[in-house]
Amino acid sequence: MPDAPAIDGTTPLHSGKVRDLYRIEEGEHAGRLLMVASDRISAFDFVLDTTIPDKGEILTRMSLWWFDQLKGLIANHLVSTDVPKDVAGRAVVCEALDMYPVECVARGYLTGTGLLDYRRTGGEVCGISLPAGLQDGSRLPEPIFTPATKAAVGDHDENVDYEAVVAAVGDDEAAELRLLTMEVYKHAHDLARERGIILADTKLEFGARPDGSTVLADEVLTPDSSRFWPAVDWQPGRAQASYDKQVVRDWLTSDSAGWDRAAGGPPPTLPPEVVERTRTRYIEAYELLTGERF
Repeated sequence: MPDAPAIDGTTPLHSGKVRDLYRIEEGEHAGRLLMVASDRISAFDFVLDTTIPDKGEILTRMSLWWFDQLKGLIANHLVSTDVPKDVAGRAVVCEALDMYPVECVARGYLTGTGLLDYRRTGGEVCGISLPAGLQDGSRLPEPIFTPATKAAVGDHDENVDYEAVVAAVGDDEAAELRLLTMEVYKHAHDLARERGIILADTKLEFGARPDGSTVLADEVLTPDSSRFWPAVDWQPGRAQASYDKQVVRDWLTSDSAGWDRAAGGPPPTLPPEVVERTRTRYIEAYELLTGERF
């Protein structure tokens, strides 16, 4: 992972798969954090050497829109969108929080690692028993909380049961994280469904303020942290069309890419047509959800 680019008046803290985090040292926001969304894209736990133009701005705009939709439900870490010119449109100033060491995942449909767990265990996901006979894309009777550990760049997040969350953060905090995760998911699912999009699942992150209150942090409900499916195309029993980087995954696993994933080597450079199709899918998701033009 390359080092985060230097930004005047800040100290780089962390460079992730997509986002770079800085501490602001000067001005009215000194002591706050600057979170910058890059145009990087990852797949199969690799950060690709190809970027997707405008991706960072799309993700930032979508998170800001969702934070606004969720205002009455939960507080968030956003402080300001007044950021340095060189990262304008793809960065936010946010609170420094004590982040909970868990990925809070809500699933309303069975797919991805949830489907793998279901098949491996004979009907369970993260210790939760589900009805028999579910397929890829099946809607669950009720949304479920399926947490995961936070992995370092290049490693897999690992699905865990609720008891593991209790062990990591405590009884009261685990109950609150589960409650907030499910409330956010249900609200967002219903809102997206009105716009012709199925929110199959989403990953949320929360942090604690110095007073102990829990707030929503990081990105929220973007194609990088959620599965969005066109409702009109939804059909259980097969892989669903998706408003995310599935275009990239599909190409990388095709004969055209010539990449042996099992060999462990880095993925090849994406061809221009795959880059443009991926960019288009991100824009479609943003415009359908928000009703705004990008």
